[in-house]
Amino acid sequence: MAAAFVGRVAFFAISMVLLSSFATATDFFVGDNDGWKLEYNYTKWAQDKVFHVGDVLVFKYNNESHNVLKVNATSFKDCVTSDPLETFRSGHDWISLQSPGKKWYICGIAGHCADHQMKLVINVLADGPAPAPTSSSHSLLSSLAVMVAAAMIAVAAIFA
Repeated sequence: MAAAFVGRVAFFAISMVLLSSFATATDFFVGDNDGWKLEYNYTKWAQDKVFHVGDVLVFKYNNESHNVLKVNATSFKDCVTSDPLETFRSGHDWISLQSPGKKWYICGIAGHCADHQMKLVINVLADGPAPAPTSSSHSLLSSLAVMVAAAMIAVAAIFA
């Protein structure tokens, strides 16, 4: 009976540790408090950030003045807005980074990309630990999961 209990506790503890790894995905608010706007250096914004599969880009902007187009490398370089891979228009777009590699985003409003540098390129990594969460709710969830897992392991050790 004690062995079954220890097995269940170990399973629960491992599950909590695995769940805490999912909780460490980061929400990146593009442009931080400035959001998605004209005359902002998004290359500089992205340069010290490490993006992983599972992270989320959050574009906040006035949807009457801007949008977000996911494009390929050529469209990014030349600010071509006519054939986007995806178009976002909500003004508060949450874009999940689902695969590794380069990702390119531009504003599709005439002149905003070419004349005002509303463009962002990032590289998404497939492996390695995700960076620490920027949201306090993610941090709390991750910390709680680790504490519960540690407590369950301690209980299992006591009853073993």
